[in-house]
This record gives sequence, structure tokens and C-alpha cells, in this order.
Amino acid sequence: MGSLSELLSKEGFVPHHSKSKSNSSRKNSKHNRTVSASDHDSISLPIYICHNRKNFEQPKHKKTSSIVSSKTRTSSISSEPAIDAIATKAVISILSAYAGKYIKDKDFRDSLREKCCSCLVRRINNGVSDNGIFANMELGIESVEKLIDNPGTVKELRMKSLRNSIGFLTIVASLNSKESRNATTCGTPNSYLSACAQLYLSIVYKLEKNDRICARHVLQVFVDCPKLARTHLLPDLWDHFFLPHLLHLKIWFDKQVSDDYSKDQEEYVTKAYEDHMDMGTIQFALYYKEWLKTGGQPPDNLPSVPLPSSNLSSATRRRRSSSLNNFLHRSIFGNTFEKQPSTVFDSVAMEQTEDEVCLDDYSVNQQHNVKSSRAHLRKATSLPSIQPDYTRFLPCQSLQTEPQMTKSRVVTFTTSSDLTRAISTIASSQSLPECETAIRVITKAWLDDSSIEKTLSNQPVIEGMLEVLFSSNNEEILELVISLLTEFVTRNESNGIIILNVDPQLDGFMNLMRNSSLFLKAATLLHLVKPEAKQMISLEWIPLVLRVLEFGDQTQTLFSVRCSPQVAAYYFLDQLLTRFDQDRNLENGRQVISLGGLNLLLRRVAVGDIVEKTRAVFVIYCCILADGRCRHYLANNLNPELILELLVGANELDINETVVSLLVELICLNRFEQRIKLFEKLLKGWDCLNTMQILLVCLQRTAREKRPLVAAIMLQLDLMGDPLKCSVYREEAIEAIYEAFNHHICNENVQEQAAKSLLILGGRYAYNGTLEVEKWILKEAGFDESLEGGFHGRYYVVEGSKCVNEDNAIEHWQRKAAMALWISGGSRLIMAFGEAIANGIPCLARASLVTVAWMSKFVHTAGDNDILESVEFSALITRLRECLNRDNAIEERVLASFALLSLSKSSGFLFEILDDEKKEMIVHLRNISKVTWTAKKLVSTIAGSPSRRHPGQ
Repeated sequence: MGSLSELLSKEGFVPHHSKSKSNSSRKNSKHNRTVSASDHDSISLPIYICHNRKNFEQPKHKKTSSIVSSKTRTSSISSEPAIDAIATKAVISILSAYAGKYIKDKDFRDSLREKCCSCLVRRINNGVSDNGIFANMELGIESVEKLIDNPGTVKELRMKSLRNSIGFLTIVASLNSKESRNATTCGTPNSYLSACAQLYLSIVYKLEKNDRICARHVLQVFVDCPKLARTHLLPDLWDHFFLPHLLHLKIWFDKQVSDDYSKDQEEYVTKAYEDHMDMGTIQFALYYKEWLKTGGQPPDNLPSVPLPSSNLSSATRRRRSSSLNNFLHRSIFGNTFEKQPSTVFDSVAMEQTEDEVCLDDYSVNQQHNVKSSRAHLRKATSLPSIQPDYTRFLPCQSLQTEPQMTKSRVVTFTTSSDLTRAISTIASSQSLPECETAIRVITKAWLDDSSIEKTLSNQPVIEGMLEVLFSSNNEEILELVISLLTEFVTRNESNGIIILNVDPQLDGFMNLMRNSSLFLKAATLLHLVKPEAKQMISLEWIPLVLRVLEFGDQTQTLFSVRCSPQVAAYYFLDQLLTRFDQDRNLENGRQVISLGGLNLLLRRVAVGDIVEKTRAVFVIYCCILADGRCRHYLANNLNPELILELLVGANELDINETVVSLLVELICLNRFEQRIKLFEKLLKGWDCLNTMQILLVCLQRTAREKRPLVAAIMLQLDLMGDPLKCSVYREEAIEAIYEAFNHHICNENVQEQAAKSLLILGGRYAYNGTLEVEKWILKEAGFDESLEGGFHGRYYVVEGSKCVNEDNAIEHWQRKAAMALWISGGSRLIMAFGEAIANGIPCLARASLVTVAWMSKFVHTAGDNDILESVEFSALITRLRECLNRDNAIEERVLASFALLSLSKSSGFLFEILDDEKKEMIVHLRNISKVTWTAKKLVSTIAGSPSRRHPGQ
């Protein structure tokens, strides 16, 4: 495979030529680094697909304004022209060509299978079930290979094989636990399984000639397991497609390994390099995936992958050096040193170990750093009587180190003008030790008199404090700065805007959040600043926030401000799970699950107050939306009494909508036995209160949009009793559903929820909670063998087949539900179904048609002939006949034929249909008789019914 630019040239892509202006020069950082930004910028950057080569061949020499700006530096690509259609075609062609090579080259095919098999080996064989994951993977691969080996397969069989392949591989790909270090299946990392499944899915879509979807699946391989993809599965593709974007990392690494490092330092540099390569691969894979999703136009911002902090090893080496080394250094160079760029400021980030990101990493030092005593704070900020040892800062500051000079400089801060000098130092000094001493002076002054707020809370001072906050490794100083900034932000929100402007991508705050001693205080300050989701794009935010939630029970006292870190954690989770685009929201939700967040959230629901319980319930609800399979774990581990408690309390706090949403999702369990166990737990009630009474009050007080869903829950629980015995709860539930059909008093949102409640009553769910009653009816009608048109592009995956007893139990439940609706709903509900089918919004019309179809199978349970002979029933029959028209979707025609055939067995409506109408029905039915047996059966039934001529003939 040629270089990226060559591949683009083959696709006819000619880069645009545009003038680009370099960004205005930035002011010098107060604490410069040894490896300056110019070193970074001088690297010859890769040729991005959407840019002119000339823009990147000329090195730029710029200095960064601060430690923050250097980390969040964005390239000057925003002014470049947008990618055109030719480039889009080129990207798709490059990515899908790899899958195409699999189809054409048998050696390549065998090699790829061998690669996948080598990393999908069962490493644990202790009888633990893999839930058929490995079998699904093997069946998916075999199905793909058979399609390639037998290209002349009949179209129908080929389509069925493609669907089966997608079904098997989707089960495996849905593991998608790429961020979980411990998630495995029989010892094999789930990320390996998911990446291999995504790779074969790309081949399936290549066979289906859907190159765009094929390319997106190839990109997903690099998202799920970047290291495996770039080093083992698809190294050639990575070299030519991703590496041009990440060349600066490779050049940096080559330069670092050439230095004289110890073994530990070399291992650290290697790990930092590998982590940044993986991070960059994921970012660019997501970038191109989003681009191909939208088509034509790329996302607004091209990912910018920063270099690892290059001076960590040097700083670490200096800190570990003995006092003898310091003596030798002074002996050679003397006590006065030349001004050198800073190297300490990257040490905070670089000293973080992998364990510090884990949820269970909690240091006992946290207790030491909780200083709620004002007297203790005063003591901490008092000036030292003994000269402090600043020699550890020698390589990163411009301070002359002769003892007398240093001492005189510190002593000047104890004069009457010490506050003025401290403010000036913070705003302008290039010496980190001077700034740290100034922080002590400012803190002492603040504790003595907080009326100096206007003097301190201005942009230069706040920016200077942030420089110290993101540069110092003195935890005492860091805590003082966090406390001061918290005071400033609490008193004036505009100060929070200044902080966000200095650290727009929150890189500095991320370093603080990694700190095992200060992460709770840092989270508290960040919460007060109110960052938005677009500033929290790093994949590391989820584990950092979960750690705050895990250990944030204790209220943090920051001078006069008391804040809860857990409140901050819930704010961050809300941003991360709801404020991105849908794909990223779901991805973050899956990451919460994979990191064990559900277990943590369940504990918070159990011990928190009602406000925290509701917040935790909302996060759990978001997790279910991200991966519906987790509902089974929740159904087994979430105490239903807590849900009922929230419903009772939420009636007063007007926050019950979240609780209702969670409860609706929890009951959508595909295993009937598990569903019944949940119903039994719910019916036990809470604190001497009857569950049905709690739900009835909830139904009356909740918002109109949620009433149909509450009604569906009530009706399901009511069916646990006698279906022939109508209760007040059943009547109220059916009444609420009926009211939702009235478009005069209910808006479209209410009717959408009514449609969902009807599908829930159907009682058929996939393992991930998808409502599958429509799919079940179509299968009953024999339509599932001919889904080429109706379900093109949609594939339903069900893990295994349910046993006969399970299916019979669900059908028995449906019979009870149908009986309740026929009897208690009566003519009014039948009329509502008919009107919705004819004139309702699309989703409600479809849901009503589905409901009538499965209810018609059990119409004989109604027992009341008056219903079947009513005017409303005749109107419903007319609507169903109209659905047979060829203008309707084929699924709707199949559903209508299924309902008409079932109703014909228990009613005499065919006797009321005129001969001309029967002939018209037969014509419509013959158009679908090839795809469903119900149409054939209904044709013969109509043909055998007595004729009825037009009146007057």
C-alpha cells in the first residue's frame, strides 16, 4: 500500500491551495520548559488529507504563553478549506480497500484469520461460560468465508448468510469494553474480541457493497483496541493512514530514546509514547468515523495530539539525585546559574502512574490534606523562619541561589508592602519559588481580611495563580491556590470565565484530578467553574470522575466555602453522558459500565439522600440507554424499594420523571422469569405503602408525557393478579393510555410515549431491551424469511433461542394482557386504535397496528360479542383493510393481514363486506402472498365466505 498522499492522488484528490497566516506570536511563558514549543513546531508535520502540503513543510518557531496554552495548542488548520467530495471518496476507498483485499487474496485471508485466532485464545478453562461469544465469533468468520468461497450463491441465501454473519459478529462487537483493563471473556480481553468482530463486519459490508459502512467498521477496529490494531491486525493500514498524523510523536520518541536514561526512565518514556500513540489513533479514528457519518464535510476540529512531557525523565532524575550530585554541580558551575527554561512544570502530569487513574487508588494522604481548621491554614501560610531549600527548583527558574540573596528576597515579603509585592510577583515573575512564596503571603492576607477581594480577583492575578497551580508540585501550595480560586469564583462568576479561558481544554485540571491527595478539592473548584462537555473531550475523564464519586463523601472545606465533591461528580457525569452528540454520549455511558460504575452508582442510590439518589438513578438510566444489556444486572441488584421510595419522595420534589424512565427500562427484560421476579419484588411495596397506590399517585401527579409509561407499568403489575377481575388501577391505567390518543389535548411527545407504552404491553423484548413485539408478529406471519425490502439495513440480534416453556409463558402473559385490554378498554380503546391507524402520527399509527395485530390473536378471550359487533369494531376493520393498500409499507400490510385473519376466526365481519370490496382486498393480498402465509390464508378465507352484493343489485 502506497503512502497516504499517493493513495489520495489515485482517487483524483487535488489539494486546495490557500494562504494561511501564522497565529500571532504569544507572550513568553513565565515558567518556560527546557524543550520549548519551537522544538515541537519545527517537526515536519504530516500531510493532513484536508490541507495543502506547503502549509506544513515550513517549520514554525513560536513560543507558548503558558503551560496551559502549550498543552492545549491547536494547529492553524481552522482556516483551511473544507474537505470536498473527492477527498471523502478517497478516504472511503482507502479504508474499504483493505476489506476488499480480504475478498480477493486468499493468502491475505488466511493470514488475517490466523492473526485473529492468535489473540482470541481461551486463556481460562475452568468451566466458566463465555455466553457463546467464541462460538458466535467462529460462526461469523466461517459464514464470511463461505460467502467468499461460493460467490454464486442464490441471492436469497446470500442475503440470509449476510444477515447471519452480521448477527453473530454484532454480538461479539457489542462487548465494546475497550477502556476496561479487567473486562475479559475466558481470559481474553473483550477489546480484542470486539476489534476482531469489527474487522470482519467491515468485510461483510464490503461484500454487501456498502463501502461507507465498511470504512466506518474498519475505523472502529482502531477505536476498540488501538494497540492491537496498529501493531498486529492492521499495521500496514495504520502506517499509511494514521501515522502521517502522528509522526511528531515518533520523532519525539526517537529523540528521547537516544538520551542516556536508566532502565526505569526508558520504560516510562516508552509507555508515555505508546499511550499517546493509542490516544492519537483513537482520536483520528473517531474523527474520520464522524466525518464519514455526516458525509462530505469533516467535523469542525481536527484532533491535535500533544507531545508527551519531554522532560519528565530529566526532572525525575534530578529529584532522585543525591546531595553529592548537587554539590558537584555547584562546584563546577558556581552558585550563580544562567537562566534556563523550566522543566518542573511537566512533572505533575508525568509523575502520575497508571494506578492513579484506577478507581481503587486512594491514598491515606487524602486525610492529611483535609484542613478544615482555619488556624491550621494560618499556620500553613505563615512565613518560614528558616531559609527554605529552593535548590530543587534550580533547573527551572531564574533565581540566583546564593543564600543571602535568596533570603533577602523572601524577607522583602514580610515588610508593610508585602501584599503589593506578592501581587506584582504573581502577575509578572518568572520564578516559581517566588510565586509560591507570594501565594503564602496572599493567602495570609486573605485570611486576615477577605475585603481585599477586589484587589486580588482580577485577570492578571488569577492567571498568575493558575500558572502556579499547573506548574508547582508542592501540594501545600496547590491546596492554597485551589482554596483562593474557589473563594474568587464563589464570589464572582466572571472569575470562573477567566479560569476557563486560561485552560480551555482542562488539561491543567486533568493533571490535578490525577493527584491522589488533591483530586477532590480540584474537582470542587472545577465544578464551580462550570465547564461544558466540549471541554471534556479526553477519554480519561470518566475514570477520573468516577474516582471523585467513589471517595467524595466528605465535604471539602476551602477556606469559607464548603462543597461536596459528589455533587461535582454528578455534574461532570451529566455533561459527559448527555451533552455530546449521541454517539459520544453512548460511548461514555458504556465506559462507565465497563469501569464498574454501575456497582458504585447502586451503592450511592442505597446510601445517599433523595437528591443524590435521583442523580444516581439518572446516570444509571443513561447507562441503560448506552448498553441495554446492563438492565439484567440492575434488575438483580437494584433494590426495588429504593425506586418506590424515590417515587414517593419525588412527588414532592417534582423529580419523578427520571425514576419513571428508569423503572420503564428495568421491566423490559427478555427473560420472562426474571421479569416476574422483578414484578414480585415491586409488589411488596415500601414502608407500609401499597405499590399500586404509589403508582396511582405518581400517575396523577406526573407530567402528561410520562403518564402513558406509568400506566404501562401499572397495567403490567395489575396483570399479576386475576385478569378477569377489573381493578381501579387497571381502569386508571387504560384511561391514561386512552387519553394520550386524543390529539386535541395531547401533543406529539405524549403520543410518542403512548406508542412506546403500547409496545411495552406487547411483552416481547430483545436481550438489550429493544421492543420486539412487531418483529415477533412478523415472524409469526412468516415474513422473517423475506426481509430484503422491509428490514434492509436493520439486523436484530437475539442471543440464543428461548426455550419452549419460556415462549409459552410469554404467550400466556400476552393472553392476559389482551383480555384486559379487550374487556376493560372496550369500544373506546378500539375506536382509539382505529383513528390512530388512520390519522395518528406515524409512530403511534404503527404501534396501534402492532397492538391490534397481537391482540387479535387472543380476541376469543374477550367473551363479549357486543364488542365485536359494535360500530367501533367495524370502523377498525375498515382501517385494517385500508392498510392492505400497496401505498403502505410491506410490514404494515403484513400486520394488517395477520390481524384480519385472526379477527375473521372470531367475528363475522367478512359477511358485512361487499363483493367489490372483497375483490379489492384479494388483489392487495396477492401482492404480499409471496412473502407471508397469512395473506394466502386470508385470500382463501375471503373466497370461501358468502357473497354479499351491493344494495339494490
